[in-house]
Amino acid sequence: MEKILTYLKKHKLGNKYCIVTDDKVEKLYGLPLKRYLEKNGIECELISFLNGEKSKNLSTVEMLAEKLIEKNFNRKDALIAVGGGVVGDVTGFLASIYMRGIPYIQVPTTLLAMVDSSIGGKTGVDLKSGKNLIGTFCQPAEIFVDTKLLKSLSQAQIKTGLAEIIKCAVIKDKKLFEFIEQNIKKILSGSEKEMNKIIARTIEIKKEVVKSDEKENDQRIVLNYGHTFGHAIEKLSNYKILHGHAVAIGMVLENRLAVEKKFLSSRDSERIKNLLIKAGLPVATIKNPKLSDIKNDKKRDGNFIKMAMPTTIGKTKIYKLPI
Repeated sequence: MEKILTYLKKHKLGNKYCIVTDDKVEKLYGLPLKRYLEKNGIECELISFLNGEKSKNLSTVEMLAEKLIEKNFNRKDALIAVGGGVVGDVTGFLASIYMRGIPYIQVPTTLLAMVDSSIGGKTGVDLKSGKNLIGTFCQPAEIFVDTKLLKSLSQAQIKTGLAEIIKCAVIKDKKLFEFIEQNIKKILSGSEKEMNKIIARTIEIKKEVVKSDEKENDQRIVLNYGHTFGHAIEKLSNYKILHGHAVAIGMVLENRLAVEKKFLSSRDSERIKNLLIKAGLPVATIKNPKLSDIKNDKKRDGNFIKMAMPTTIGKTKIYKLPI
């Protein structure tokens, strides 16, 4: 909290700030941050919404915008997203369109948000047709990652974040993949040394990719490895499955395609699958998505969908899948 206070006093993003969070994170971190900032002379409000993917919609954005109007927020003010991926995506989208755009910062409270959704400036909400179909690219002014917050997470939440870390290792860093293989027990037991190392490297990977292709014209698509089928799996489950769990299954399904196309060896495919299993992640689902389930994917290009497929552990190519 001290670093956030120091940053806000130095940069003065807004005349006042609104913390946006969900009803689960509100008591844990939202209200304590609000009280701390107010105690130190920062004018601050807080708005929360119901936890979960089902709140990631335009109705929630409208509700939050109306609350900001009620609290007299204008273009000289700013937002603070405190929470997981849903909070970060919704808050970033709201910041990008409220009064035609106001600044915001990210304070991710889950492993998944720390290594993935808080980085890169992708914001958005879901439609009935699929995930993240309404959104903008809007970079946060700053991101504050504190791994001490992970102590409040369940093992399921840690594992869902690990799926994104393994994803980054597969697409860009064989050494990271091997490090996770060798230290998976320590990582799952909560060892700070190993956890801090894999988080730091994953953030570096995502930053490098985003810097080379901020608006996802080409190279940034590699970050969607596991997500084309993963998003469809989430939708088929009515968003009851955790994002990282769906991505893990998506990686396995997309690896099968990569093997069929002779991009990836069966040996590497099995090695990736085995690490996901060791990380406690699911690698199969009762109802696999069909091509018709991914036809509305954001990466659709005419009669094709651009997909990231590993060619070996640590390297990836982009393939146009006919649909």
